[in-house]
Amino acid sequence: MLFSSILFLCIFLPLVLIIYHVVGHKFRNYVLLVSSLVFYAWGAPKFVFLLLASLTINFYVVRQIHRDAKHRQLYLWTSVFINIGLLAYFKYANFFIENFNALLQSAGFQSVQWTAVALPIGISFFTFQSMTYTIDVYRKVHAPLKRITDYFLYILMFPQLIAGPIVRFNTVADDIIDRRKNETLDEKLYGMYRFVIGLSKKMLIANVLGEQVDAIYSLPHSEVTTPLAWLAAVAYSFQIYFDFSGYSDMAIGLGRIFGFKFPENFNNPYISQNITEFWRRWHITLSEWMRDYLYIPLGGNRVKSQRRLYGNLITVFLISGLWHGASWNFVIWGAWHGCFLILDRIFLIKLFKRIGTIPRVLFTYIVVLVGWVIFRIENLPDIRFYLGKMFSTDISLADYHLTTESKYIMILAALFSVITLLKAGKQLQTFVFYTKYKRSTHIVVSIILLVLLVINLSAVTSSDFNPFIYFRF
Repeated sequence: MLFSSILFLCIFLPLVLIIYHVVGHKFRNYVLLVSSLVFYAWGAPKFVFLLLASLTINFYVVRQIHRDAKHRQLYLWTSVFINIGLLAYFKYANFFIENFNALLQSAGFQSVQWTAVALPIGISFFTFQSMTYTIDVYRKVHAPLKRITDYFLYILMFPQLIAGPIVRFNTVADDIIDRRKNETLDEKLYGMYRFVIGLSKKMLIANVLGEQVDAIYSLPHSEVTTPLAWLAAVAYSFQIYFDFSGYSDMAIGLGRIFGFKFPENFNNPYISQNITEFWRRWHITLSEWMRDYLYIPLGGNRVKSQRRLYGNLITVFLISGLWHGASWNFVIWGAWHGCFLILDRIFLIKLFKRIGTIPRVLFTYIVVLVGWVIFRIENLPDIRFYLGKMFSTDISLADYHLTTESKYIMILAALFSVITLLKAGKQLQTFVFYTKYKRSTHIVVSIILLVLLVINLSAVTSSDFNPFIYFRF
């Protein structure tokens, strides 16, 4: 079920909100859990029972980590094996079999017969969240939940179930038990504001640009010129940013309405002055997960040699690439970013201190842009074609015209992406997201966002183009 659908906006969400606020606090977790199961089952009913079965096993295994000090490491690895095993089977089995068959065929052998495995929606996100629960309990960051229904709610809560943000167990554990202190009228209003802002990012910016991106990348290669290749890459960079950050805003907003404070997932990534900074600003919860649960256990910055340090960095980003999808383009995308992280440490950050902020931002954006072309196009020959075309001398104008709406949206997306480079932009962001409003301000903001909501509903009903990019992961 999509956040940006009439079913969700006009039926599911209002119904859940009404029931949630009518029942007493004692039953609110059950309302959220049942609604989350319905939310997930709407799009993937056959995976619900598998998901519940795996979570049930994991819940009792992790409970033993807390109770059985002698064998806690055994239970830790059992839980990790269950989670990684399910992810590996459902997400990567097809990929490995396809590549294995390609090797067999190239060597003249017959390929292995295989029935393709369907991918459960959001498996990458809820797997990492489940592992967070396991590791936090093992590290004694927080005691495990006592009731299995509370654990189900932590993993399956519909606002962040499909595409994050990845919520650390210790950050919401107490709120799962009792969050009455967070369920104020102000918090619910801020949550609603955040949800509408995210919906606007998705419907009014990402979807408009996404249609143009798909149209350009579907053109025959003979019609693609250098300016058109750049246009597609830039439009996609804004599409994926406003699509994914829009989803995160909606998830964070819904969380606040229900009394949860989910972590921020984006912080103006396109004003980054190097790739290291970009990954502190883009998909923050994944970057921090990789740092705390993979990079640091590998040795992090404390290793004895630079070679080991660089090996750790490239390993983390190769895994990050594979986490996004079972395809070679994602592996290459991860390697691309990993290499620039290493170059940052070797010389790039020191070198770029000599130039101004704007050149650093532009260079970083171009590096990210090349990465998005690799990320967007799964076919390796097509990746070579589009990157070659972007850096060729074919500057002839293509017989392709952006719609007037797309031109204005592109300008608006660019402006919103870099506005915090200006002091006034930072002040505006602080006011919108972090200021406690007076009653009069609430009234004005509510009216503005109500108008935005009506515009969004109109866009939802009038457009057939409504994918969420990160649903595929």
